Formats: sequence, C-alpha cells, structure tokens
Amino acid sequence: MRKIHFFIGLFATTLFLISCGSNESITDDGNGNGGGSTSDVTNVNKNTISTGQPKEMARLEFPKAKGGTSDVIVHSTSAYGMTYALEWDHTLRSQRWSCFEIYKSNSVKNWSRSNWRQTSWGGDPFQKDRLVPLSEQPNVTGEFSGSYYLGNGSFYERGHICASEDRVYSKDANEQTFYMTNMQPQYGSFNQKGTWFKMEDDLRRKANSIKNDKDTLFVVKGGTIDSPENIIEYINGRQTVYTATTGYIPVPKYFFVAILEKAFDTESNKHKYSAFGYWFPHENKEFEKGDKLGKYVVNIKTLEDKTGIDFFCNLPDEIEKEVENVDAEVIKKLWGFK
Repeated sequence: MRKIHFFIGLFATTLFLISCGSNESITDDGNGNGGGSTSDVTNVNKNTISTGQPKEMARLEFPKAKGGTSDVIVHSTSAYGMTYALEWDHTLRSQRWSCFEIYKSNSVKNWSRSNWRQTSWGGDPFQKDRLVPLSEQPNVTGEFSGSYYLGNGSFYERGHICASEDRVYSKDANEQTFYMTNMQPQYGSFNQKGTWFKMEDDLRRKANSIKNDKDTLFVVKGGTIDSPENIIEYINGRQTVYTATTGYIPVPKYFFVAILEKAFDTESNKHKYSAFGYWFPHENKEFEKGDKLGKYVVNIKTLEDKTGIDFFCNLPDEIEKEVENVDAEVIKKLWGFK
C-alpha cells in the first residue's frame, strides 16, 4: 500500500503509517475533519468523562488525564472551537501539558503577535487565566520573568507551551495563549534560539503544508513537573522555595512534544495514523551548529516512560499500540531524521 504524508520539509512528521480500518471508527470533532473521539472500537485506556469534566477530553489530542489534584481546562472561541486545553495541577501550581489540533482551516493567519503593540497597553497580553484560581498562578511579572536572576545576566522567561504563533487564526485565540497557565519557566536561549524554538519553527512549517481538509496534526507539549529528578529547581520570585505553605513554581528539567498525524489516503479511502515524540533537555544554550532535531526524537512509548503520561489514549487500542512502539532508529531512517 502506498505510504503518504502531507508535510514536507527538512524533518518529516509522518513516521509510521497504519490503517485504522473504517473511517466510521473515529467520530467528527466539530471541525469537519473527523479528528474527534473514538467510538465502537476497543479502547480500554481512553479518558472517561465524569460529570463536570469537559467533553473535549474524548478528542484524539488529549492524553490520559491524571486527575486527583489536577483539572482539565479548555479554552475556546465561538468561531473556531477549542483553542487548546491543558491539565492544571492545583498542588504543583503548574500545567502538566497543553494539547491542540492543527488542520487546514485553523492554519490561516488572521492576526499577528506584533499587532498587540498597537493596543492601549502596547504589548503582549500576558494575563492570569480566569478558569484557574488566581492565587495558584504565577504573577504576570515578578515571578519567573524579569525578576528571578540566573546569575549569568539572564532570567527565566515566560515560555509558551501552546505557541502564540500556532494560534493566529483569530485575535481571541491568540490572546488565550498568553494566559499564565500556558506558561512555564524557560531559559531565554532555549525559548528563543534553542531546541524549543527550532522545534516550534519546524512544526509551523509542517502545519503550513497541510492541504487536505481531512488531514489533522494532534499536538501535546509540556515540561516535566511530576518528579523531583525531572525538575531543575523550585522558584518563587527571587527566592528558591519549596514548602507547602509558601508555594512554589517548578522549573522543568525536560520539555517534551508528542505528535500524532492523521492523513487521509484516497486510494484506500481510509485514514492513516503515525506518531513520534521529542524529548528535550532544558538547557541554557542556543541551537548549536550541526545540531539536529532528530537527535531528540523518541517513539511515543519512550516518551510515556519518561513522562508518566499516556499520550493519545483515545485512539483505538490497536492503532495506539502500533503508532507508539515504532523503534526510534527506524523512525529516523524512514523519515530522514539525522
């Protein structure tokens, strides 16, 4: 059977192709591209939606929600539906992940981040998220941006997890990416010129290549916050703090990305699914000459082992098992990663 992938560029995202059988096993997500929840198939580990939880948790981009001290928060606009969702841990006072979809109709550019300079406040609209207790969120300034001195002339930055540039199809959606719940502390060089920047730039090129209305890219991104060995330090303003009473902000030691592609094969009249992950050490350095994104590629099973997160749990079990277990070296050889 012919392999297809709809992204072109230096690094291909389509890493392994399998048939999901009938298209009827995947319900529509409201965007007209059939990227929503699963139905009428075996799916043991899918998200179970309890009373009061958002129905969007059944969508394919959602990892398995951890629950307990965390809640899933969904941000959306009336014109485009869900902008992105995140899982917020009320005890750790940080998000565990953000997830979103990219498809043809939301890959348009109707807004620019630079337009915020024309507003009355004259800059990016960083603000606290009204769907999360305000006391749990870092201040817009003075917490991990512009106040915590790293000792080398720089500060931790407010690092977008769902990137501003990935939600430029409307002003309202772009504004939602500036909620503090969508931020994690990142080294400036990592955020602006390092592997995180390179990944976002490459992901954007792939997104801009989507031509088929039936194709979708499902993205999960985040930083490690769940175990002390995966945290650089805990900060609160200028102080290093780690107590239950004063609160803290974890600085992830690693950042991760999980990508699932759904591509429609016109010959078989079926969708094909493929997936891979990135595992990035959070380092205070720029993307070095000769460095390659392929160095950070892992399969989804490895990413799950490293993060403790069950990615793409809403896929039918057979498809999920196939896409998450492709050997990383096979991934690199098949799709040109160096």
